[in-house]
Amino acid sequence: MSVHNDNIFKSMKDVRFEQTISNQCGVTMNDSVEARVIAELMARKSGITVTYLPAMIRIDGQGKIEFKMGEISEALGREMTPHLFEISTSTHYGRMVMVDDETVVLFGNMEDAMAYE
Repeated sequence: MSVHNDNIFKSMKDVRFEQTISNQCGVTMNDSVEARVIAELMARKSGITVTYLPAMIRIDGQGKIEFKMGEISEALGREMTPHLFEISTSTHYGRMVMVDDETVVLFGNMEDAMAYE
């Protein structure tokens, strides 16, 4: 099992509240075989932070995160579709768009997502 030290969570003393848009996006997944495979795959990508919690896994990024079903299927050893991917996620933030039958993208900037509406 890999050791992960990245963590998006801060102590309350370090939190600053600002009236700005973070441009961040991400998913929370219940800890499962599928979630661990997806997390391991996404952790190799630039700009992605994976946080392991006792029963959940967070995958967070800046701007946008692309989940390619072909990559996930290959790593998992069985088919992953956008619909199965959405079932695997317990929640997300940012705008989730199914770009095509093979790609789910999370956008931190809503205007970028509007190109797909």
